[in-house]
Formats: sequence, C-alpha cells, structure tokens
Amino acid sequence: MTSLHFTSPIRNTGNHETNPRSFVHSSHEVSKALSRKRKAATAAAMGFTAAVARGKPLMVAVLMVVAVIADSAYERLPRRPLETGDASSSSSSSSSSPPVPMGIFIMGDSSVDCGDNTLFYPLLHDAFSLVPCNGSDSTLPHLLAKHMGLPRTPSFYNQNGTITGLMNGLNFGSALATILSTNSHRSSLSFQTLDQQLRQVFDTIQLLQLQLGLDPANQFIKSSVFYLSFGKDDYIHFLDYNNNNSSSFSSEFEARNFPRALVDEMMKAVRDLYDANVRNIVCMGILPLGCAPKTLFQWRSVMMRENKERICIDEINMLVSEYNAVLREQIYDLKIVLPDLHITFCDVYQGIMDIVANPNGYGFEDSRAACCGTGWLGAAVGCLSESVACNRSSGHVWWDLYNPSEAVNTLLADSAWSGHPFRYMCHPLTVQDLLRTTT
Repeated sequence: MTSLHFTSPIRNTGNHETNPRSFVHSSHEVSKALSRKRKAATAAAMGFTAAVARGKPLMVAVLMVVAVIADSAYERLPRRPLETGDASSSSSSSSSSPPVPMGIFIMGDSSVDCGDNTLFYPLLHDAFSLVPCNGSDSTLPHLLAKHMGLPRTPSFYNQNGTITGLMNGLNFGSALATILSTNSHRSSLSFQTLDQQLRQVFDTIQLLQLQLGLDPANQFIKSSVFYLSFGKDDYIHFLDYNNNNSSSFSSEFEARNFPRALVDEMMKAVRDLYDANVRNIVCMGILPLGCAPKTLFQWRSVMMRENKERICIDEINMLVSEYNAVLREQIYDLKIVLPDLHITFCDVYQGIMDIVANPNGYGFEDSRAACCGTGWLGAAVGCLSESVACNRSSGHVWWDLYNPSEAVNTLLADSAWSGHPFRYMCHPLTVQDLLRTTT
C-alpha cells in the first residue's frame, strides 16, 4: 500500500540556519492563488458541462486538465519552513485562554459534504444521489458545530480567501472522497481524497501562521477541533464493484485486508495532523451500510429474491464493523503513545443500529425506505430533486440511498456531544468532555 507523506509546515526540522527571506511568500500571494484556483475551477466546470452537452470528448479532456493545472498552480508557490517555539514557552501559554476563537475543521466524504465542495459533482455523482442531503446544514458535523456555539462552517472551495473566513474553521470534506487514492476495485473520481484534504489542511495552517504569527496560529490549531469522517465512500465503491463483477458475492470481499488497509491510512493521517500541532480530534466510524436502502436494493438484485422482512444485510454490516473495531483499537493504542493527543472515536454504527432496532421508540415510522428516491425502497435511483422527497423526512431513518435523515443526524450529534440518547456512542469521551480536557 503506497501513501503520500506530507511534511507538516510546523514540524521542527532542527535546521535553524535557513534564511526565511528566500522561502517566504506573502499571504497576499496565497489569497491570489486561491482566488485563481477557484476561478479556473469554476470556468472549467462550466466548460465541462457545455462540452458534455455538445458531445465533444476532446474538449472534456482539456477542461479536466485545466482543473488539475489550477490545483497544482497553488502547489508551486514556495513554502516557508517555519520553526516551533521551545517547549517551555509552549507549556506556559497552554494554560492561558486561546488568543483566537476555537474553530472546527472538517475532513471526510459524503458523510460531511452534500456536493457543495466537490468539483463537477452534478456530473460525477455516479452511484450517489444528485441531492444527497436535506440541506447542507443537516449533516452531522454541522449539527455538532452548533453545540460548540460555532456558525456554519464554509467549504474549502467556497471560502472568501481572507483570514477572517478561516477563524471558525473550514470544511475540506468532499462527496466521493475516499481514503485510498486508487485501488484495484475503483479509482476515485474526486480530487479531494484523504491525502488531498491533508494537503489543503497544511496549506491552511501555513496561511494562519503567516497571518497570525507562529505562536498564535499554533495555539489556535491546538484549541480547534478536527473532525474526520472517512471510509463510507470506500466501502460503497468496494461493494458496488463486487456487485457488478462477481457471481459469488461474499467470496470477493477481502474481509481482513480491506478494513485494515483503510485504518492504516487513517492512522497515518492522524499522526500527520498531530505533527502539525493538532491536538483535538473527533474520529467517526462508518454507519451500518448493510441497512441502507441502496444496499437492500442491490442485495435483492444480486440474490434474485426479495425478503421484505430483512431490515439489514448482516454480511455487509460485519465488514463495516470490522473497520470500526480496528479503528477504535488503533485510536486507543495511539493515546498511549501520544498522551497529549485528545482524540475520541464516535461509533455512529451503534447509534443507527439502535434506531433501526427500535424506530418507533425514537419517533421514526420507516427504517428501510429512503425519503427521497424512486423505485423499490426509493433506492432504484437516488434523490434527483427535493420535489420527489417524502412529505415528512423526520419520519424516515434514511434520507436517500446511503445518507441518514436530518432527524437521525440530530440524535447522533446530540449523543456525540453529551452522550444522550446513545450513552456510549463516543469512546473514551464525549466531544463535550474532550473539549473540557483541553482547557
């Protein structure tokens, strides 16, 4: 398994003789580069749509290259290797109040992004719904941010490029994003895989350092929360591949290798974030994909029979459970090695399984069918427009093919924050308690 490894902009390399003037680029240049990147990507997206409509594949290829060039142009700006302060100055300032408000920085896949932060999403949504959320504010991290007293977190590609726009955090997450950049089953169509989002995080940290100064920026990063929610889209692509390429459904699953490969990459990312002075991390597990409407629909198609009584596909949930169990174990082990890292694992799988097992007890009327979609269980085709959605989404566990409704996300956010109604969803701490340990 190959992985990109990043050099954090605030790692202490031990070289104190570097001339900063030969490396520094101004924050004005960074803002201009971000602006050029957004404009080029927008222009490429508009041209891409027109090219597809006119049936010109060569033009499509050229425009995709434009988007990649726009992304790499920002990379070519020179980087400044910044040095951290000594340990004594760091420890003396940790007990004082943070000099800037705490923010939340979100990384993830379709569990955190409704397509707003995904280039060409209307064209490349593929196995996902065109409208994967009942409003961008309905995702779990945005609901959790409200508990923290933070305003809505802007997406990376919709930020205004100013330092004030970063002070409450950013959402780097992207629908279609995967942990693995490529694999034998499927190549990700997204430019914002886990590795790509890490690079964007490090660029943002460097911008904060240049604008605020090294010590205030480092303190801001230490007092901020980093929310990671990956793996769901890896499994969706993995399952989709096996559905389309195997007559023996279960024999193709690499039940041991695949979950551990994903967890290994996730733990590398956590360590990279730690090296960049991140100290507060909320790491989310994967929801029970075996209960999602699309999974039930595909299982019926593969097995050539319909079981109206079957609520979930246990074989698939076991794969997801393996990932969650290994990730939780690795997080506990990492806490021993890095005692100053405040990290918690939130098992959304268990929360949703409690709801599916007793939907009426939590106020839900339907635990199988999607609120927005067409066909059996609303899962033949995803949600193409909110106009085809059910009248009361709060009565459904699922919004569309794979995403829970806002009502479910609200219960999960409440539990992640305070431990109610799902008392043991987050281990070893609730998010509220995690933040208390940092003060």
